[in-house]
Amino acid sequence: MWDLYKFQPSFVLGFHGCDKTVAERVLAGAGKQHLKKSTNPYDWLGNGIYFWESSPQRAMEWAKFVRDNPSVSSGKIEDPAVVGAIIDLGYCGMLHDRAFLEELREAHNLLIDALSSANVSVPANQGGPDKARRLLDCAVIEYLHTVREAQNLDKYDTIRSVFSEGGSLYPGTTFTEKSHIQLVVRDERCIRGYFRPIPD
Repeated sequence: MWDLYKFQPSFVLGFHGCDKTVAERVLAGAGKQHLKKSTNPYDWLGNGIYFWESSPQRAMEWAKFVRDNPSVSSGKIEDPAVVGAIIDLGYCGMLHDRAFLEELREAHNLLIDALSSANVSVPANQGGPDKARRLLDCAVIEYLHTVREAQNLDKYDTIRSVFSEGGSLYPGTTFTEKSHIQLVVRDERCIRGYFRPIPD
């Protein structure tokens, strides 16, 4: 009913933490080289190219975290770097949109029914209070795409969500230390260009 408003009319800046060799390869590629799509079964928003929206600092923190904790990512980082991207959100599934949330809930119910019929256990989110390994969420989002494709519905170009991560920012608040907007690009054509962020 409100499908028209899933087409977002603006560009956003996204930042991807990676190894410096990856950053330089993408920046030197003049648009012919894209960042690699993530296809881990625990990715927070399903398969695609991940970005921290409007936060190069958070992207760098992530790159340093992966360098120091290599088991958390399939990519290896020795020299942390950040690549900026100009992203057209296109047809966007937003986890702050009521219609998309209802669609996601329905995909969850259909997935549970399918797994139950096949006698397969339901994946669970893992990894402490922040649920850093989101096996269930990834499975539900990927199932949503499968259902939409089977029904010949438009494919989502991007998926976008606000996440409250980390402890309280200060006593008595619900703001968190690592709140962020995460964005996954499923259709590479939504990336209109890459750039080297300018440090302050």
